[in-house]
Amino acid sequence: MTDKDFYKKYGFSGIYEKTLAGERLSLEEGEQLFACPDPLVLGSLAHFLRRKIHGDDTTYVLNQQLNYTNICVNHCSFCSYHRAKGKNGAFLFSLEDVRAKILSQARQPITEIHCVGGCHPDLPLAFYEDMLKLFKELRPRATLKCFTAVEIEHFAKQEQISTAQVLCRLKAAGLDMMPGGGAEIFAPEIRKQICPQKISGQRWLDISQEAHEMGIKTNCTMLFGHLEERRHRLEHLDLLRRLQDRTGGFVCFIPLPFQTRNNSLKGIAPLSGIEELKTMAVSRLLLDNIPNIKSYWVMLGLKQAQAALFYGANDLDGTVVEEKIGHMAGADSPQILSRFELEGMIRGCGLNPVQRNGSFETVVSG
Repeated sequence: MTDKDFYKKYGFSGIYEKTLAGERLSLEEGEQLFACPDPLVLGSLAHFLRRKIHGDDTTYVLNQQLNYTNICVNHCSFCSYHRAKGKNGAFLFSLEDVRAKILSQARQPITEIHCVGGCHPDLPLAFYEDMLKLFKELRPRATLKCFTAVEIEHFAKQEQISTAQVLCRLKAAGLDMMPGGGAEIFAPEIRKQICPQKISGQRWLDISQEAHEMGIKTNCTMLFGHLEERRHRLEHLDLLRRLQDRTGGFVCFIPLPFQTRNNSLKGIAPLSGIEELKTMAVSRLLLDNIPNIKSYWVMLGLKQAQAALFYGANDLDGTVVEEKIGHMAGADSPQILSRFELEGMIRGCGLNPVQRNGSFETVVSG
């Protein structure tokens, strides 16, 4: 039986032919993919496309994540990380704290610093500029992937300047890339329930476009498995690929399964592993113009992250070192993985580990 006959059995012959030809899938075809009763069929189609783009190469990065504060003016109902200023568990790193954190990994060949935090009510933009300059001083060759679109909007309001001016100043201080957090789900009706004080989905897209037009590449994300439906996920993916058509500035997409503990969204059961893998696969198949799909082991867990490498993902993120946001929401993954462990996870799947930097350029390790 040919591949076409195999997919025809499940009503996917048209989708298979479009995938083979590199043609864009519609949202209705995305719904059809989600409805497939056999997840292995969906996975095989996504893995075919992943191998067409990347072969068996699976990337990872030696990175250090730094969450500098959990004090935040946005009280998102899904978030387990934020604290009000002065409340129990609230923290803010000073620049000396930041220096100590970076120096604690001085012997590791880190090639990416990933820095995000809450929207602190008092810190001036100069604090963030000084932090970027400190990163550059201590890690001159590392890619600085810092501050989400949500943080950029907050900085602009604090300083009473435009987001474009904020981005210019941060770029001058050393900003190389932006992470993709804060996108959540773009649908306004869902956003009103889970993050009413946060910027709109359209504003997130607008700030991302501003960054791209300045030559600042970014990642993009989707938080799924809370109050949204599958159609909301598909519409979210469509908005990302439409912006990518205009700017080409997205480097990687990261689907983030919602962590259900320690937040004010009650009665939400964790998604099944199958639904997580289906979302990964549909993301790969619909995002035809975003090159990389990340299997973020911090949120997925180690074994599910390995499985996702056969459902369209080609990147396993990195060493991380210390992550607070997902773990405060109940993630039971480790805080840190070594290069040996990351490569072992990839080789254990029969795939080829490739070290990258924050910009997804291959690093030849010594």
